[in-house]
Amino acid sequence: MSVRLGDRIVITRRGAMLGRLRPEDLVETGLEADDAMVTLASTELVVHRAIYRATSALAIVHTHPLHATALSLVEDAIVPVDSEGSYLLHRVPVVAAAKTVGSAEVARILPPALRDHPIAVLRGHGAFAVGEMLEEAYMVSTTLEASARILCILRSLGTDRIREYREGADRYDRW
Repeated sequence: MSVRLGDRIVITRRGAMLGRLRPEDLVETGLEADDAMVTLASTELVVHRAIYRATSALAIVHTHPLHATALSLVEDAIVPVDSEGSYLLHRVPVVAAAKTVGSAEVARILPPALRDHPIAVLRGHGAFAVGEMLEEAYMVSTTLEASARILCILRSLGTDRIREYREGADRYDRW
């Protein structure tokens, strides 16, 4: 996780357990330049910096959601069918990189996807969500995983059921 404060970033340290964060797990460093604390920062710092430079985001949450990550291995986009996911996310792009952890390639390909979407998934790795506050990015992250879980459950029931639901929703929308 990170928050942009002008030309500074507060980001979680390398290896920090998000469920047990303490003040010493937060590292402040420059948006543009490294400083003495940069060696403690998350390995995803290069990606966070690129997202801040390319978007209006003030907060980023990076997660490894189980169901969304699984779907990212077989889809180029995750399109929620549940009401909340459809309303908040519409369509979640999936981007692919050869090296997925803190790479220059991810820093190049992920920000464009986050200009038009509040969240994107890095194929086989996890999701990056943006917002004006951490709570907003966190909400988008949890919505993605709930929607992905629903999609996985529906697929286990058969894809015809998803089509039936979408056709029914289209009929309902016309009323």
